Amino acid sequence: MSRTASIQRATSETDIALTLALDGDGTTRVSTSVPFFDHMLDAFGRHALFSLDVAARGDIEVDAHHTVEDVGICLGQAIAEALGDKRGIRRFGSAIVPMDEALVLAAVDVSGRGQLHYAVDVPIEVIGTFDTTLAKEFMTALAANAGITAHVMAFSGENAHHIIEAAFKALARALAEAVSLDPRVTGVPSTKGSL
Repeated sequence: MSRTASIQRATSETDIALTLALDGDGTTRVSTSVPFFDHMLDAFGRHALFSLDVAARGDIEVDAHHTVEDVGICLGQAIAEALGDKRGIRRFGSAIVPMDEALVLAAVDVSGRGQLHYAVDVPIEVIGTFDTTLAKEFMTALAANAGITAHVMAFSGENAHHIIEAAFKALARALAEAVSLDPRVTGVPSTKGSL
């Protein structure tokens, strides 16, 4: 079973091509013209052990909002497509990731009900050219389009880079666990019979 997907999205604001392999090796190739976001997507792919290829052009002369959100939409759609009927997955995953003084928890349910609960306070508004509020926008778009419930909570942190990077890594590791196949699971892990 090949758990892969390719998504194309072209609007008046962005043009995105994204490919994803859930059972990859953490190899990434990312280009969004938003350097800190590229760094976060690279960390996400590597720590989820997803193979991820993202080529995005957007109206970053306005700001990076459309690019970051639309990449989240595409990644969420790719996850949903690659999961197919979700047979054999673990469904739930969680991770607590430290990065120096920062500590972030992420928990994921591949529920079919896309929502994000985000409690991550960041002490500054911009890292490089990246508006730190866009981390939440990305994760909201990803969760909604993947059909996952995700909780991301920071317990500590002073350095904005460390906090956001720990959040991306924690979400990646939690999602990797949730979408992993468990040979003991027959069918779909739900009392409803579908997710």
